[in-house]
Amino acid sequence: YLGMHNDVSFLITDEMNLYEQQSSFNPNMPLRMLQYIGNLYEKYVTEHKLNKYGSELLELPVPKLVVFYNGSRDTENELYLKLSSSFPEGAESDVEVRVRMINVNYGKNPELLEKCKPLGEYAWLVDRIRKIKSEQNSGNPIESIIDRAITEIPEGFVLRPFLMVHRSEVKGMLLTEYNEVETMQLFREDGRREGHQEGLKDGRKEGILDAIQTFLKNGGTEEMAKTMLNVTDKQIEEAKKLIKSENKEKQ
Repeated sequence: YLGMHNDVSFLITDEMNLYEQQSSFNPNMPLRMLQYIGNLYEKYVTEHKLNKYGSELLELPVPKLVVFYNGSRDTENELYLKLSSSFPEGAESDVEVRVRMINVNYGKNPELLEKCKPLGEYAWLVDRIRKIKSEQNSGNPIESIIDRAITEIPEGFVLRPFLMVHRSEVKGMLLTEYNEVETMQLFREDGRREGHQEGLKDGRKEGILDAIQTFLKNGGTEEMAKTMLNVTDKQIEEAKKLIKSENKEKQ
């Protein structure tokens, strides 16, 4: 989710579908989708050897842009995000991008969740994790909360066998979702910290190590840290040493 890649894109006849899943509300999805669709059109033109500089009108697939949202912010069952919302009020634009955002939280869009069993069951799982987290007042690590929710999945769910077999991968994926907001906040704080420090190089190093420490303390694994924070094994080892040093001081 931190890289410039859309989650799923596929062609069906003359439609180019881009599907994105979001666990945090992002009003900038029209801009991101515009970048995605531009890259896909360039790939499409190249693969089909089309001449975009010629006098003949090209036939292109129709873009369908959809975001499946399951964050904690309450939104309508369905709404449209528009690129024009980012422009100054009253401005006239020659470009518009419209993204359909569908709320797939448990209890929202019941007809859709009923028709697509795996999606409905996934919505149940996310809802159960949130309820356990709320009941325990965040007293337990999120990893143990996720583990309990997976164990409580009803026997009749079609997702249950898959989730049981791939429990560790599922936990990692859900941890990634639950750490997304915190991770993005760390990046923002890191940027502000660096901007106020005279020694930019030293500040950047300190900020990265702070981010890794916070990430590991909140249940993230070393592999997830490398992928999500784009850090090296050496930086992770440095951060772990700082954590050990802090623990010794507390003792």
